[in-house]
This record gives sequence, structure tokens and C-alpha cells, in this order.
Amino acid sequence: MEIKDIIIWILFIATLIFIFWWIFGNSPTFEQTVLILILTLLFTIGANVSKNGIKMNFIEKRFNKLENSFIKLSEDFEEHVK
Repeated sequence: MEIKDIIIWILFIATLIFIFWWIFGNSPTFEQTVLILILTLLFTIGANVSKNGIKMNFIEKRFNKLENSFIKLSEDFEEHVK
């Protein structure tokens, strides 16, 4: 598990604690409970975006490699035709 996953789980558990605390104990306000939920969701979205950014970089590198291969292939065909 990465540190991001651990933080997401901690925030998720904190969100559940605050929700149940608000329902049964009325200790935190509704806004505080929603704030913890929003922070959890934003951190989760940010972590997923950063993971997908890495994947997109990988895909871009593979696409550039494929593009270069086609360029070399076209050069080989031009030499063969001559």
C-alpha cells in the first residue's frame, strides 16, 4: 500500500466516525461532518488524477515510440522502392 492509500483510508474512517458522531451524539456540526467528507473525496480524486497522469505519460511515451517505428518503416520502404 502506498502512503496515499493509507491517508485515504484514514480520512474515510474519520468521515464515518464524524457521521455516526453527528447522528448519535450531535457533537460536531453538520458542516464539520460534510467538510471531512469533502476533504476525503478531494484527496481521493487528487490521488487518482496523479496516478492517471503517470499512466498518461506512459501511454504518451509508447505512442511516440510507435510513431518513430512507423517513420523508420516508411524510410525503409522508400529505400526499397529506389
